[in-house]
Amino acid sequence: LHECGSKLQMSGDFLIYTTHLTHSPEYHGSVIVRTNGAVVPIECRYFRKGNVSSNPIRPTWIPFSSTRSGEGHLSFSLRLMNGDWLTECNSTVYYLGDLIHIEASVSLSNHMPLKLYIDRCVATLSPDKASTPRYSIIDYNGCLLDSKAEDSFSTFVLPSGEQEMDKLRFDLDAFRFFGDDRSLIFITCHLKVAPVDRRDSRNKACTFQKMHNIWSPLEESSIDICACCRVDNCHKGAAIWIQRKERSCS
Repeated sequence: LHECGSKLQMSGDFLIYTTHLTHSPEYHGSVIVRTNGAVVPIECRYFRKGNVSSNPIRPTWIPFSSTRSGEGHLSFSLRLMNGDWLTECNSTVYYLGDLIHIEASVSLSNHMPLKLYIDRCVATLSPDKASTPRYSIIDYNGCLLDSKAEDSFSTFVLPSGEQEMDKLRFDLDAFRFFGDDRSLIFITCHLKVAPVDRRDSRNKACTFQKMHNIWSPLEESSIDICACCRVDNCHKGAAIWIQRKERSCS
């Protein structure tokens, strides 16, 4: 788009690149021809808004806005839900033995197909996620560590039986910090999105199944994407992170 004499102009909400494809047939000494020369005008339109990139726009049959759109404009949220997963919980008071229903979500309107993941969640007694004491609920790019605790029923859940690309939910068994009588606990989660076909050890939601002593993914997978949860090392492999953000609830 930036070579071969292409011209750029702006019109309304569009960036318009124009150029011409010239076909000049070669005759190689023949006295007859069976084709004519031609000049084909080419025009490529891209939305001006929603594209943030320092890289040259590369021509593709899929519009640029659908492959790179909205970088930096995704809206993440983290909510406490009722047991039906349909309405937000009005109370933030839980007792030991209760399940805390946590829903992470992201607004994906006008974006290429993306899927939400929870990289890690940590519980602390202050809003500072690096403070001590702290407890890792989820870590290693989607391993629900709390599900491995002997007295825990924590698990990733699919309320409707099907994964929603813009939502990820898990039940957390209520707990408190040992030796500290403070009742307010802050939960901070690191959320991200990735292309829907990028399921690997860096993009997953895994729960430990105590009955079978194995880590299993929320959805069926042709590869053992949860294997790294057993060795606490899920940094191998590549992943494209479109955007990430941290939110907390208490």
